[in-house]
Amino acid sequence: MRRVAKAYGWRMYALPILVVITALVVFNTAREPAQPIDPAATGGDNAFGNNVVAEKPALPANLNVPTAPLPDGGAFTQAGKMTWHVVPLAADGTSGKRAGTEGKLYHYTVEVEDGIDPASYAGDDSFARTVEATLSDSRSWIGTGKVSMQRVDASYPDPDFRVRLTTPDTATRADLCGFGIPFPTSCYIRGFHHSVIINLSRWVRGALAFGADMGTYRQYAINHEVGHALGNGHVGCKEDGAPAPVMMQQTFGVSNNYVAELNQVDIYNSKSVPADGKTCKPNAWPVLNLGDTAPTG
Repeated sequence: MRRVAKAYGWRMYALPILVVITALVVFNTAREPAQPIDPAATGGDNAFGNNVVAEKPALPANLNVPTAPLPDGGAFTQAGKMTWHVVPLAADGTSGKRAGTEGKLYHYTVEVEDGIDPASYAGDDSFARTVEATLSDSRSWIGTGKVSMQRVDASYPDPDFRVRLTTPDTATRADLCGFGIPFPTSCYIRGFHHSVIINLSRWVRGALAFGADMGTYRQYAINHEVGHALGNGHVGCKEDGAPAPVMMQQTFGVSNNYVAELNQVDIYNSKSVPADGKTCKPNAWPVLNLGDTAPTG
């Protein structure tokens, strides 16, 4: 025994300790299930924008959602620099005015990811004007009488949310919209600087349910994701043939059956839309009183 100890020295005593430590680690790993991230922290068209879990269930093998894929269309930057710059307010004073006079006042910035080719989205000012015009429209959330909106610039210390035009590769980061659903999507991430992520690929090409109406789709994308920032969850089509609630996941389609099938991958949203055969018409605005939950604040 002494010869063995002399030959191997401290290693002879360290080996049993290492075995015990390894056994404890294996035991603890086996007994602790994957813990979900706070489900209230995020939200989005993508079910995983709303609730990110450590282990996502697999997509159904026979997934059939023909309205969910990205349409053909213009070119866009696939990957940016994963940083964003705030679009300045217009020098002529036409931007940055309060929209709405009632309810809680929400301040927001409009931002663009660095590294995007401006030609694909007509430039920063065009994107910012569309966002501000949409959120200042009486058909948008200010029309509920529960909130007001005001765009601010980079000098504002802590905006309530940030509308961020973001490349597809950045959007699919695990801490942003994720990649659980195999279709491009936008989302809201409270835990990432209260970011309203607008997916550049959708901004350029839209969604099949909206056809060639890019303007309406862009208004929908803004209102839907900002709706999450205001505390709204997903809903389904309420009445067959009626305008869809803005909080329906219209990026993937306006059929409850299609949306419900995609939502199978999300344990928190799996029952938010029933597969009841109802199909609505595309709609960009939240003030039609179609069952959307009221903004918080």
